[in-house]
Amino acid sequence: MSQPLRKLGFLTIGLFDPADPRRGHESTLGIIELGEQLGFDSAWVRHRHLQHGISSPVAVLAAASQRTSRIDLGTAVIPLGWENPLRLAEDLATVDLLSGGRLNPGLSVGPPMRYDEVKRALYPDTADAEDFSYDRMRRLLDFVRGEPATGFSGTEGFEVFSDRVQPQAPGLGDRLWYGGASLRSAEWAGEHAMNFLTSSVVKTEGESTDFAEIQLSHIRAFRKRHPEGRVSQGLVVIPTDSATPEQRAKYEAYAAKRLPRTAEPQGPARLLFSPDFVGSSAEIAERLHAHQAFREIDEVAFALPFTFEHEDYVQILTDIAERLGPELGRKS
Repeated sequence: MSQPLRKLGFLTIGLFDPADPRRGHESTLGIIELGEQLGFDSAWVRHRHLQHGISSPVAVLAAASQRTSRIDLGTAVIPLGWENPLRLAEDLATVDLLSGGRLNPGLSVGPPMRYDEVKRALYPDTADAEDFSYDRMRRLLDFVRGEPATGFSGTEGFEVFSDRVQPQAPGLGDRLWYGGASLRSAEWAGEHAMNFLTSSVVKTEGESTDFAEIQLSHIRAFRKRHPEGRVSQGLVVIPTDSATPEQRAKYEAYAAKRLPRTAEPQGPARLLFSPDFVGSSAEIAERLHAHQAFREIDEVAFALPFTFEHEDYVQILTDIAERLGPELGRKS
């Protein structure tokens, strides 16, 4: 039996027209404000480097923190391959303080996408020496959690120095999430007391090609190592209760176009994608209650489709908050 839904969140990619990038960013901020008004517990933003999407999610969430007062603000996810862990720790702590302790940074490791093409621009002197392993994440965890960054603290002349990253944000170390699609990622997140973000993609590593079954194995592996840790699931969910006929047709066409990739593992990494959930809130709730992994989580960050219009997102979020959430047992 599914657990009642305790925390309701959503995830947006924040696309924009390169000829008018401010409009797209303002749309994203407006969607986050709407999410708070509708009673969502969390809003999450994706990253997109060298694309027409949010390249600086921490900066966007800094702006969102000043337009909202209650909703949690998360990243899903920041790929650490693009970041200096010490500098990122400073930025995360700063935004967390500005938000009043509402930041939930989601992170991952691994080389940047299309690394061979970008490495000379990103790391011109150290491209072949950069470490993209879990050790890079461990450095960030230590900095955020207050471990020393240098061997010196004290006064030099008129300046005072700390041996820890400043500012320090109380509680932020407990609100760090690992976004993982593999069994090892789930295990590592649990072993290092992070929370665990699952999504609509998992890595096929054994004989099973059942998405829900694989995702459930990751959730259980994480919880075995970190029983108090939080798990959030990020499937693509598109309720149509208040949609116009034109919107319904667009949503169904979107899901149908993406459906073939869910039939079998894709590419050398054998990634398996979940089908998108499109239909009335009652229909989607029935499908989710039958989903093995969903039955064992009580937090979600439902992903908004990439390429829809602002008014589509308003309709989808409103239906999720007002109709789907109650269908899943969430109490307002």
